Amino acid sequence: MSITIQAKTDYSFLFSSLGSGAAGVAGSTFLLDYASIKNGSYLKLMKAYYAEDANDTVKSLVNSDATGKADSKTLARVQTAADALKESADALLEKSSDSVFTKKDITTVDENGVESTQKGYDTESIYKAVNSLVTNFNAVVDAVNDSGSESITKRAESMVNATISNLKLLNKIGITLNDDSTLSLDKDTFMEADMTTVKSLFGENGSYGYRVSAQSSLIGYAADREANRTNTYTFTGGYSSLYNAGSLFNGYF
Repeated sequence: MSITIQAKTDYSFLFSSLGSGAAGVAGSTFLLDYASIKNGSYLKLMKAYYAEDANDTVKSLVNSDATGKADSKTLARVQTAADALKESADALLEKSSDSVFTKKDITTVDENGVESTQKGYDTESIYKAVNSLVTNFNAVVDAVNDSGSESITKRAESMVNATISNLKLLNKIGITLNDDSTLSLDKDTFMEADMTTVKSLFGENGSYGYRVSAQSSLIGYAADREANRTNTYTFTGGYSSLYNAGSLFNGYF
């Protein structure tokens, strides 16, 4: 009996997509996935998950593996929240004539009914811009807490640490840091605050707002990188398009 091997079906073709360099092999993950299937660890995980008495911790492994990777929906929420936070921080950093800190003609009426007009800050518009940042800041903190990712959490911790460093000034304009690392903004205190202080906190290069903008970019980047490492398998049991080398085996498992 003889076996005929057709062109492009021998073992050299099987691994051809890895590339000849060390980077090609090191950049591939399908061998690790194959090993988890071969040694039975993947089967044990599935049996534990589908067991009637499986606890929440075991079931969470389907959405978050041992290295702390979050599921794609949570990572997408982190990215969306981080993008919104950066947008609101950048709006306060705007330096053009559209800047929220551009002084405008403000008309006031004294106790005698006499009107007077002078240049001043539009406090209401500034409040809305800062309130938007606070809202989006809290959304990021909430999403990051759900992610369970160490790389994302570290970026968020840097943002919170920046908040702590500026807490005295933030308190003066009505912003407080809660025990869960979210922010609260008291409108009455803010409206009575010195807008020059607000501008120094949110509208200058190197300011607190500038650091929030930078950290929100890094949080979004970390979530994007994490997303590119998760969801190795599709719902059909094949490999996702992110793992080109792994698609070689779709027809064999």
